[in-house]
Amino acid sequence: MSEECTHDCSTCSLNCPSKEKQSLLEKPHAGTNIKKVVAVMSGKGGVGKSMVTAMLAVLAQRAGYKTAVLDADVTGPSIPKAFGIQEKAMGNSEGILPVVSKTGIKMMSVNLLLEEETDPVVWRGPVIAGTVKQFWTDVLWGDIDVMFIDMPPGTGDVPLTVFQSIPVDAAVVVTTPQALVGMIVEKAMNMAGMMNVPVKGLIENMSYALCPDCGKHVPVFGESHAEEIAGRFNTKVLARLPINGKLAAACDQGLIELFDGDWMDDAVREILK
Repeated sequence: MSEECTHDCSTCSLNCPSKEKQSLLEKPHAGTNIKKVVAVMSGKGGVGKSMVTAMLAVLAQRAGYKTAVLDADVTGPSIPKAFGIQEKAMGNSEGILPVVSKTGIKMMSVNLLLEEETDPVVWRGPVIAGTVKQFWTDVLWGDIDVMFIDMPPGTGDVPLTVFQSIPVDAAVVVTTPQALVGMIVEKAMNMAGMMNVPVKGLIENMSYALCPDCGKHVPVFGESHAEEIAGRFNTKVLARLPINGKLAAACDQGLIELFDGDWMDDAVREILK
């Protein structure tokens, strides 16, 4: 390393070995063609990433796109439950076969490999990260127009593995109105920026409750900070989801593909275009 090194290769004109960084991106399984990858993330758990991921996939499939979901939340997988998937993933001599939902959405989750869906995944970080990588490299996804990745909360091993190993085209960040959540969500936004992944926008979950008598939007968890956060990161709020018992019931009963509502129609159009 030269004595003149500034440790900032992006602005450096020197020609040194330190600049020759190899890409860590992994290729998907042979025969797989995935056109676009969108990560659904947040810095905090419990904000509804899995529900948002499932709804985005359902709407993309309804729009005629060949859609897939990679469940990267290995220790808290909930995608199969939302889609009512009971069967286990199978494989052949070539690799792992994704499970296909009733409407044709392909998916892979660790819960599709466990004997019981309530079995805990007591693995260390590198093993979890390696499993997520295998979901990309060893699964026979086939032709996919858009893949949504349900990310785990935080900015640790698995999100880092996803961003380094999978060619993520964009991220969607899920938040809720509380100021505390907003602060932690900004960590996810900053991580996406550090990994050079553009954030398409925010989706605010549990944004309000709709009064059944007067139709007024009641901010149960306080006033929204989404616009303020989006402005600081030069992005926008794509959707605001209400507290809705029918949505929660659809996830619990494995019927998310039947949900009815236009809350995220604009968000899907923005992401898919």
